[in-house]
Parts: sequence; structure tokens; C-alpha cells
Amino acid sequence: MPATHSPKVSKGYSACWTEAPGRAALRSGTLPALPDGSLQVRALHSAVSRGTELLVFRGEVPESEHQRMRAPFQEGDFPGPVKYGYASVGVVEEGPVEWLGRQVFCLHPHQTRYQVPVTAVQALPEGLPPARAVLAANMETAVNALWDAAPRLGDRIAVVGGGVVGLLVAWLAARMPGCAVELVDVQPERAAVAARLGLAFALPAAARPAADLVVHASGQPQGLVTALGLAGFEAQVLELSWYGRRAVALPLGEAFHAQRLSLRSSQVGHIATAQRSRWSHGRRMALALDLLRDPVLDALVTDHAPFDTLPTVLQRLSDGAAQTLCQRIDYPP
Repeated sequence: MPATHSPKVSKGYSACWTEAPGRAALRSGTLPALPDGSLQVRALHSAVSRGTELLVFRGEVPESEHQRMRAPFQEGDFPGPVKYGYASVGVVEEGPVEWLGRQVFCLHPHQTRYQVPVTAVQALPEGLPPARAVLAANMETAVNALWDAAPRLGDRIAVVGGGVVGLLVAWLAARMPGCAVELVDVQPERAAVAARLGLAFALPAAARPAADLVVHASGQPQGLVTALGLAGFEAQVLELSWYGRRAVALPLGEAFHAQRLSLRSSQVGHIATAQRSRWSHGRRMALALDLLRDPVLDALVTDHAPFDTLPTVLQRLSDGAAQTLCQRIDYPP
């Protein structure tokens, strides 16, 4: 039986719940005795997903997707009350002795302290600060997207949508030898972030046409229209956005058929087909965390706020806050 250490730590916690569409609140609770094979983690930081999590906050998860869209360690059901989220970084304060004091990433909702199986966490690699590690779920999505897209050496790649996922996809793709990557966004302010990541930038009207590969990550139907318009002959358009209940109208009666375009979805819940027989979710997450060690990616964490303001933060993000990329939440010591 592995050696364990159970220091005297508080068992109380506070968690953020979406009580009803458009309304969140903090709830308190008490953790039970730590089960065998589990860790107790004190949260240091978490991040708000501006895509899926805000759809959950607004109550826009289609009924047909209520089971598929459940997050690990979610409590409650859509549309609410529901405890949701999947980007938590913390420090282990109780469990097997070899884990004590280690900083870990976990796909857990926003909560000050929680208990999870050892297999549910990934230790942060050396050189990765916890405040940047909140990008891990976004990086994992970007990695899976490029596995799905399978860009080739020398490709001209357009990434439409300069949110966190789009920027990470563009940053990874630009590191492939010979690839020319252009980030396309309707906000001119995204040019400064793109420059910090070493990326070319263009507004939609000035974007370079005839791309070999287009990745769409804006979350807006018009962005997908732009993506189709930038694709070259027989090019692939990879769709990363998830629209919830919104219907999307596309110009498939224009050049879509003549250009012989392919429109494909990518979703992080399943490992990309080509890697699936060899890669586990843990191995993919370890890769995502390792890729985050580059300090340049601090440019994506634009906003931070204390945990006790999270309900207000969710409302602000849902109302717009166009300049916010990654919203980090900081927890009390």
C-alpha cells in the first residue's frame, strides 16, 4: 500500500455554479475524507472558456448534447443548476506522499479545493508557471486540431478567428518548416497579439486568398463564411467553433462545389483519428503542457480576477468584453 500523508487542512470549499441561464453564484460545501487513490487539490488558478463555457452560462447547450457536453467532475445538469468548467491548476495538499506539494492541471470546474483520482491530474512540467498552465485545455484543443488538419510542409495556412484557440493553432502551425501562416480577425487590435507570437495578421478584406488549409475558430457564422472564401482549390476548411443552438447559414451555392472544398469538424473530446491507436488523453495533455513552457504565450492571458468575483466575470464575458482573450481566475491562498 503506498505511503500517504494527511496533513491537517481545511475541508471547506467554495464552487461556482450556473444557477440558471445568465446567472451564476458561489456555493460552499465540505469535502469528505479523502478516498484511497485520490488527491486533494487546492486551486491556484483557473480559466474561463469563452466558447463552450459561456454557451453553458447562457443556457445554449442543445438538449440533444446534454450528455455529450458533460465536463469531467461536472455536477448538476444543463441548463442548470450546473457546476461547469475544465481548466484548473492547483497544488496537491493531501494524498500519496510523492504527490504532496506538486502543482497539477485538472479538468475540473471552478472550485477552491477539490478531490479527484490520481489519474485525473497531470503534473506541471518544470518551467511552466501555474498562471500560464490555465491555457492547457486550449492548447490541447489546438494540438488535436492540427492533428485533424494534418498540414503539409510549405502549406499556406489561414486561421480565421484570433481568440485563444485560434492564436494557439496559428502559433503551432507557424513553427512547421516552410509554412506561411496568416491570422485573420475582424478586430484590428489582434494584430498586436499576433505580432508578439510572430504571426502575420490581416483583416478579412485584406487576407491572402487561395490558402491550402483554413482553420476556423472565431465562433461566429460569418467567420466560417470568410474561411470558405479564403480556401484554395480542393482545400480543407477545419471547423473548430461550436455554435450550440445557433443555426449557421453558409454560401454553399457559390464556389463551394466548383472549388471542390472539404469542410470538416474537429472536436477535442476524441483524439484525432490518425493518433487514436497510440495516444491517450494523458499523453496528449502532457504534450499540451510541455508546449506551454514558452513564455511568449503569456500574451494570451489578458485578464485576471479574484475567485469571489467569478459570477460577475461570467456576466461581463457573456455581455461581450471583446478585448479579453484568456480570463484567468486567481484563488485565495
